[in-house]
Amino acid sequence: MIKTRITEMLGVRYPIVQAPMGWIARAQLASAVSNAGGLGIIETSSGELDAVREEIRKMRMLTDKPFGVNIAQAFVRDSDIVSFVVSQGVKFVTTSAGDPNRYCSALKEAGLIVFHVVPSLAGALKAVEAGVDGLVVEGGEGGGFKNPRDVSTMVLLPLVCSKVKVPVIAAGGIVDGRTMAAAFALGAEGVQMGTRMVSAMESPVHDNWKNAIVAAKETDTVFLNRFGPGPALRALRTQKTTLLEKEAPAEPIMGEFRNAKALYFGGDMEASIALAGQVAGRIDSIKPVSQVIEETVAEFEVTITEMGRRFNAKS
Repeated sequence: MIKTRITEMLGVRYPIVQAPMGWIARAQLASAVSNAGGLGIIETSSGELDAVREEIRKMRMLTDKPFGVNIAQAFVRDSDIVSFVVSQGVKFVTTSAGDPNRYCSALKEAGLIVFHVVPSLAGALKAVEAGVDGLVVEGGEGGGFKNPRDVSTMVLLPLVCSKVKVPVIAAGGIVDGRTMAAAFALGAEGVQMGTRMVSAMESPVHDNWKNAIVAAKETDTVFLNRFGPGPALRALRTQKTTLLEKEAPAEPIMGEFRNAKALYFGGDMEASIALAGQVAGRIDSIKPVSQVIEETVAEFEVTITEMGRRFNAKS
């Protein structure tokens, strides 16, 4: 067991959290993460709350370990989302893609632990002022929806950790034990994995997407829509995303997700945008979640031990 404020707050064996990816972060994947000692998260960014309710029901059948729910504020239009989440009996929530003041107080009043996802120091300070219990600090190399003014984890994480006292989960560029150790060296007490979990055996996405991640070089992601309208994105390089990188779409970029399921579950890599982080270039195989977490923890422990021996040895 790796003991940090994160593990104590969440009741998990390892401070490894699975990212709340739309349509992907559901019971099949999230239960595997929780059963392996990490924290599985159920998404709401798909907007399919009836399906999300069913996925939470499945979670309780598939695991007796802790898990959480993400409220993706920009994509959830239900004004009763707080009541919805509270009614599901979960104890941990991450909020993202919006103002931390919007739901924090109501969630905390209901007894939930609340972390907010932030891409900047200003966002982190605002979230702390709102009363969150902790932060997910997300660097620009991560996949998915991004701040147009992206800052790498190597810069953002130690900056935020130097200015706040709440526990921090590092996201963006985390794929194994060495990157976990680096995140801890920079001040984090937990890590979040997205792309690594998309490519895991239990991930529900089509094998074409998983194989594209395995085949990707470290330069095979693109940063899209930096100048809006709508969110910036980091995604795998395909014919579609290469064109979108060069020319702004004729419509808001979120329109490119109208056929998302044809990519996610049908395997048509040009039907939508395959979100992925730069760590795709470091993933070389599809592994079960349990193996990913076991190897990450083992490498983390070896890394910090070896660094202590190398650099703290008395002459």
